Amino acid sequence: MKTQKKKIVIIGGGFAGVNLAKKLTKSDHFEIILVDKNNYNFFPPLIYQVATGYLETSSICYPFRMLFRDKKNFRFILGELKEVIIKEKKLILSTGSIHYDWLVFSTGCVTNYFGIESIKHHAIPMKTVSDALSMRNTLLERLEEASRETNMEIRGKLLTVVVAGGGPSGVEISGMFAEMKQKIIAKDYPELKGSSGEIYLVDGLNSVLSPMSENSQQYAYDKLVEMGVKIRLNSMVTDFKNDVVHFANGDKIETKNLIWTAGVTAIIFKGIPPEAYGKGKRLIVDAFNKVIGQEDIFAIGDTCIQTTDTAFPQGHPQVAQVAIQQGQNLAHNWIKTLKSKSSVPFKYHDKGSMAIIGRNKAVAEFPKPKLFFSGFIAWIMWLFIHLLSLINYRNRLSTLYNWTTAYFTKDQALRFIVRTTLRKEVLTREISD
Repeated sequence: MKTQKKKIVIIGGGFAGVNLAKKLTKSDHFEIILVDKNNYNFFPPLIYQVATGYLETSSICYPFRMLFRDKKNFRFILGELKEVIIKEKKLILSTGSIHYDWLVFSTGCVTNYFGIESIKHHAIPMKTVSDALSMRNTLLERLEEASRETNMEIRGKLLTVVVAGGGPSGVEISGMFAEMKQKIIAKDYPELKGSSGEIYLVDGLNSVLSPMSENSQQYAYDKLVEMGVKIRLNSMVTDFKNDVVHFANGDKIETKNLIWTAGVTAIIFKGIPPEAYGKGKRLIVDAFNKVIGQEDIFAIGDTCIQTTDTAFPQGHPQVAQVAIQQGQNLAHNWIKTLKSKSSVPFKYHDKGSMAIIGRNKAVAEFPKPKLFFSGFIAWIMWLFIHLLSLINYRNRLSTLYNWTTAYFTKDQALRFIVRTTLRKEVLTREISD
């Protein structure tokens, strides 16, 4: 007698969701439905290179339907989750409704503005592909505006960039801007020669790359300063209005460009009980990634917090490797249940941390054995690991080509201002048939 397939709905196609789906599609006992508001998977660690015109969007993105096109037990639905009706095992989406046997949240995180409305409305986020394209357009438009501006005070504001957040994203984008200022802007915009305009990296903590070792922190700090980045630590941003960034200690920086990489938060979904959420709005899960108080709802990756792993009693870091490993572990456990085998509690295997500062400048550290690398060798490691982590060969080849071109020419020809608009009649038309 043929057994009925388990209908698994995965909300979110990031690292966690895609790795879970990939493993489950190998078994005929599951029907997998992936729901995402985008029709593509993308690689967040390289989002800043799209924002600065060093990579094409297609280098870090890949369509879900193409990724899973040969999997007969997989289906993709474009849409956003609006509500979970637990009693009916039903999901209300922006594009319809579906039922599930098992539901998995793998929605990652969104930008956290810490309740500061002025920053939410005026700062430049860097979390999604749309954010990256918007940032590229905005910064290029401001360079064009600065090239025409005769008022030196206004020109200075247009050229000054403040990056809030001293984690890997903040360090990497600051280093990229510093290199662009030195090697590219002077060539592309001769009108700006000798103009003022600084790059600031600011953070409320007392170090950059705070999750990493002191060796990495000091190396990154020293190299960024050498590259011309002005670093302000113990400086918490409290407001951004009238082209002025305000700090808790009373300091101010005049700029039109505040790039926000200072924090993330998970998403709250209608229908999920409030007691299921923990720190940072993350869903609280047990050792097997099951949401507390629920029988058929799971969460993996950045959107969950798991305190059962003895090495991480406060929860795992919100990094790609945790998401990948949780997705794979959950898939293995479900496959084990088909064979009446016991599930394995999740244990995170830390494979190390990396951050790139600039050309031939990076840091890499590994816990077992405890190793630290910096400079050119760490830079090569960073390139190699990130190339391998891209989702398919086409992305890897495209990215390698762009990086090779940028390395030897110290430039890249991807700085396009591309505006997208929808015709008013398309937005407002009514269905009459």
